[in-house]
Amino acid sequence: MVLAGAELPPLVYAVPLVLAFLGVVALLWAVHPPVTDWTAVAFVPWMLTGAILHVLYVLDVYPASVEPLFGTLTVYITTATVAALVWILMTFLAAVRQHFDADRGLGTVGTGFGVTFVMFAILTSLENGTFTPFWSVIGAVVAAVVAAVAWVLLSLRYTEVAAKTGRTGAVVVFAHTVDGITTAIGYDQLGGGERVVLSKYILQAGEQLPTYDAIGAGWLFVLVKVLLALVVVAAFKEYIDEQPRYGRLALAFVAAVGFGPGLHNLLLFAVSSDVTAADVPLAIAHVAGVA
Repeated sequence: MVLAGAELPPLVYAVPLVLAFLGVVALLWAVHPPVTDWTAVAFVPWMLTGAILHVLYVLDVYPASVEPLFGTLTVYITTATVAALVWILMTFLAAVRQHFDADRGLGTVGTGFGVTFVMFAILTSLENGTFTPFWSVIGAVVAAVVAAVAWVLLSLRYTEVAAKTGRTGAVVVFAHTVDGITTAIGYDQLGGGERVVLSKYILQAGEQLPTYDAIGAGWLFVLVKVLLALVVVAAFKEYIDEQPRYGRLALAFVAAVGFGPGLHNLLLFAVSSDVTAADVPLAIAHVAGVA
């Protein structure tokens, strides 16, 4: 099965999109917006927006004139460009208005976009008779519980790591827990596959364990993802001490690596009748492996 949307877009779309993205990055470098412990949280709705935009691409709802902007490769650049522009705008508003918080503004706008597109996807799936939210709800609840337990254990054992990385670290752990849980659900319950080589090896190793018949193979992948996320967060503690701005931005990117495919799967479980569609992770997951 060819990965949906993995092909490069036509140059007439790719070139302007890349130029726009580079221009926005240059603006960000010039504006130098502040990065706080809330910044990664503010970007979570934008990660949701990118995931649902690609789900809508998989559902084939875009007109041909804009469809290439939301393929597996281009949806990241499209979403990141818009999010960066909004971040710049919020930074300017915070500079000219008292008591205006740029992170809150960024998160609010992102939430508006994300909720709007999610509702559109749900309405589309209701019309098509494909709305099945059971595994999405289960996945979200289990991921929240597992991530909370993991973060509490980290806080108790390595209190300074949790204190230094703060909400940013918690977002990273939750993001990769969502990715791990949804991959396990797709693999064990919905008959999906896994295209990342290292991830596939871990799932296959889970099949060889005595616990396979009772609880499936995905639990091992979840364990690896959660432990790896905790290790990464701990490793960034020193970096955040020395360079808090760049350390938190780097952790936000690590969170996006998890939230991208994780939220994509959660949403796709709910709005698509094709269970093998959970086998279509976003391209960034292929770059990062199980990271």
